[in-house]
Amino acid sequence: MLPIERRNKIIELLQEEKKVVVTSLSSLFGVTEETIRRDLEKLEKEGIATKTYGGAVLNEDLRLELPYKVRKGRNATGKQIIGKTISSFINDGDHIMLDGSSTALYIAKNLKDKKNLTIITNSIEILLELSDVTGWNVLSTGGILKEGALALVGYQAERMIQSYNVDKAIISCKGIDIEKGITDSNELDSHIKKLMIDAAKTRILAVDSTKFEKVSFTKIVDYSKIDVLVTDHELNDDWKQALDNYEIEVIEGKQN
Repeated sequence: MLPIERRNKIIELLQEEKKVVVTSLSSLFGVTEETIRRDLEKLEKEGIATKTYGGAVLNEDLRLELPYKVRKGRNATGKQIIGKTISSFINDGDHIMLDGSSTALYIAKNLKDKKNLTIITNSIEILLELSDVTGWNVLSTGGILKEGALALVGYQAERMIQSYNVDKAIISCKGIDIEKGITDSNELDSHIKKLMIDAAKTRILAVDSTKFEKVSFTKIVDYSKIDVLVTDHELNDDWKQALDNYEIEVIEGKQN
């Protein structure tokens, strides 16, 4: 296992357990404790973890942006369910905006049987994923490549999004909370998502089960700006009532 792969695994463990222990990680990965300490030092410098005696704890700064490869692998089953669910109500010929989230990549993967779609996205990975699809119009927003992510942001991306009107915009988020709303960790990403929502007739929020009851740094849009919420699990009564108050259609995907 490469060092970067090991550190990404450590980040996943931190996300799940909130803390890690050097001795346990050494045994798990078959490397020395000194190697693990160096890994934790690097994660501390990146702002992801805080070293403690014998291990480290997760830095839960609301502005923290996890590496894209880590986000892509988190709850992959849930994101696949969301992708399949959303594909069922995308029509041939639709014009769609997809954000740079890892969830949007799973959605793009599940649209390949559709015909004559127009996709506008700020995701480099989606552009690569759809590069072999024929008969579609795939448009990049252009813009600045955001550090540590495969997404384009900035003035050029924003201007391009504002110049189009589409049938559907599909975005995800870092956190969703009944009181605090729909949030993200980065203002540049958040603004891109907001502009996509503003450009669409039907506004779809795709959010897997790991994002609920979480609050991140900056608000994306109000609930009133969302028409449909697609998730991979059954919501409890509090959530159903809250979303019904905003007349948001809830679609709960099921695993086949």
